[in-house]
Amino acid sequence: MLTRLSLRLRIFLFFCLLALGGIAVTGGALWLGYNRAGQPGLSDAFLFSGLLSTFAILGLCAGVWLLFDENVAKPIERLAADMRARAHAGVTGKMDTHGARYLGDLAAAAEGLAGQLGESALGAAEAIARETEHLEAEKTRLAALLTDIPIATVMASPSHQIVLYDGQAASVLAQEAPPRLNAPLSGYLDMNGLEAAYGRMARSGKEVQAEVKSLSGTQVFDLRLKPLGGAPGYIILFEGTHAGLAPDEPRPLVYDFALLNSGAPPEDDRALSSFSYAVFDTETTGLLPHKDEIVQIGALRVVRGRIIEEEQFETLVDPGLPIPAASTRVHGVTDAMVQGAPAIAEAAREFHRFASDAVIVAHNAPFDMAFLHRHAKQAGVSWEQPVLDTVLLSAVLFGASQNHTLDALCERLGVTIPPALRHTAMGDARATAEVFCKMLPMLEARGLSTFGAVLKETRKHGRLIEDMN
Repeated sequence: MLTRLSLRLRIFLFFCLLALGGIAVTGGALWLGYNRAGQPGLSDAFLFSGLLSTFAILGLCAGVWLLFDENVAKPIERLAADMRARAHAGVTGKMDTHGARYLGDLAAAAEGLAGQLGESALGAAEAIARETEHLEAEKTRLAALLTDIPIATVMASPSHQIVLYDGQAASVLAQEAPPRLNAPLSGYLDMNGLEAAYGRMARSGKEVQAEVKSLSGTQVFDLRLKPLGGAPGYIILFEGTHAGLAPDEPRPLVYDFALLNSGAPPEDDRALSSFSYAVFDTETTGLLPHKDEIVQIGALRVVRGRIIEEEQFETLVDPGLPIPAASTRVHGVTDAMVQGAPAIAEAAREFHRFASDAVIVAHNAPFDMAFLHRHAKQAGVSWEQPVLDTVLLSAVLFGASQNHTLDALCERLGVTIPPALRHTAMGDARATAEVFCKMLPMLEARGLSTFGAVLKETRKHGRLIEDMN
């Protein structure tokens, strides 16, 4: 049971036990001395000595514990987190070992090991870069091949989640909702027609054709469903000019074939890597969610631990009131910039469509979500998606006593925010997403590999958010 507690809490409990033991021994010795003295008139003197000894022991233990916590427990936590960042998040910067100067040779040994890890990580990164370059070349050739075929193409998993889509398919899907990896096809197509066609394909093992309505019912698509042979999943080809195709347009591909094995809806015991995440940030007219308004929203999606560059959401928002000059100095959004921009109800609806199938991630999420919740009824949406907060994830990984600002996290994990993009919605959302992607393998290395386990740990640090807000 004690192994589940943090190092600092276990040390605190050790000193509590030491204090109680010292008080018990001193009290027992005074009691024996009083009995041996055989003079009842000395009871006040012995009682006073006992109380004085109790306070002295408590003060001594508290003082030594504070010194131990500051110079031993906290530095050990920081060293462990820094080592984990270098082992699992690809951080290569020099370790700050000044705080661990009282740990003898441990800090120097950790720094040496971190250097070795950095060299290994650099070699691995170079190999990955070479392989990525090769894969990009293959992707370019595949995209060029698809350009000659004027048919929008989607690949889906057996549970009807999107695994791949090309540029033309993105245009088709966007007529219903933003195209995005790992999103359910139920957000785009009438599932009764699609599942009937899928059933026929599964039974025959051959290609089938079907007419399937869009989710809104405004269109009817001529679809061809093709099995993937021995692999799970299937391919959907949208045929016909009514699908809004443009054969001469570029055909970028967005895909992650590992999603072919994805399945169940969000559950606490699912692996972190199996979720899709919508990482977002807002800029506002002020810091009071009950009266201020959003002026900008920026978001991007993370699937299987990587940012999907093609899946972004960014919009200015007309707050319906003047933007204070002090706020403009922070985020750069002016009254002139938001003229003609959508109001919060429309902007929130569009963002909800973008994030509807994902876990929402933000830095100090309660602040940003408070604005969205306040306008939920007006926008006609319900924000019921699970939420992760990078402030709380930072506390889990680096200890509650550390600085958990976005700037501090970026510095700790080797993420660079261009100065021109700091305090813009998309700039901060991207920084949060990069930090989050580095945190995921660190959480798994801590044994927090499921969504439920991570939520349970973050709830222990909820006071941090209350203090920040």
